[in-house]
Amino acid sequence: MLKIIAWNLAHREESWRFLVGTGADIALVQEAATPPPEVAQRIGVDSAPWKTAGAGCYRPWRTAVVKLSDRVDVEWLEAKAIPDAQPCELAVSRPGTLAVAILTPPTGEPMLVASMYAPWEKSHAKIRSSEIYADASVHRVISDLSTVIPPKHEHRIIAAGDLNILYGYGEDGNAFWASRYETVFQRMAALGLPFVGPQAPQGRQAEPWPKELPRSSNNVPTYHTSHQTPASATRQLDFVFASNVLIDRVRVSALNEPDQWGPSDHCRVSITVD
Repeated sequence: MLKIIAWNLAHREESWRFLVGTGADIALVQEAATPPPEVAQRIGVDSAPWKTAGAGCYRPWRTAVVKLSDRVDVEWLEAKAIPDAQPCELAVSRPGTLAVAILTPPTGEPMLVASMYAPWEKSHAKIRSSEIYADASVHRVISDLSTVIPPKHEHRIIAAGDLNILYGYGEDGNAFWASRYETVFQRMAALGLPFVGPQAPQGRQAEPWPKELPRSSNNVPTYHTSHQTPASATRQLDFVFASNVLIDRVRVSALNEPDQWGPSDHCRVSITVD
């Protein structure tokens, strides 16, 4: 069994220290700053700089696929900015938002994993809007990910991360945002990567119940604001997608009980693959 953790580390050193003690084989991390020296010597990771591109936004952290054990071999795919990428290379719209690697377990076939992150964006100054949104960032990541998705063939891919969008509802029931968010899940499914969790009962549901979330929802909170605690978290921002051929072999859980949350404002998402 392959054990994967998907986690937004919130650029905290204590998150790195917590991560290496989880017993996982692989971590798909977001907002990961430079690991402290005692952690760096215990992990395997690609050589990309620990930053996310963007003029006017200093982000000294990035996504990464992290090797945590010797039970799996890892081949990292170098990501390059679109102007620098050659044909057949992994071209990324905003370096730091997508990390991809090929995993080879001791038994079974190789598979590809991807760590995804969608930064918040703001409307153009001429629009005079205070809205922030992340679905545009997600669609850029999906376009970049398409480079490693073979068309019309079965593939073995797990993609996960903090997308900063909502699933199954919009802001306070707003149909405009609900429909925009839904395009992300539709597009991933069209690429053969349907949403596979986490969903209840594989995780604790929100209490108090958020007003924009229908009672029929199986969403589980994976993020808490600075005004909340793990116990009062209400929003799911972290999602896992898997190839159709892997669905029956993948189990996804939100480790979101208050006593298991960890030092980040996001909880860990556990992914096991038989």
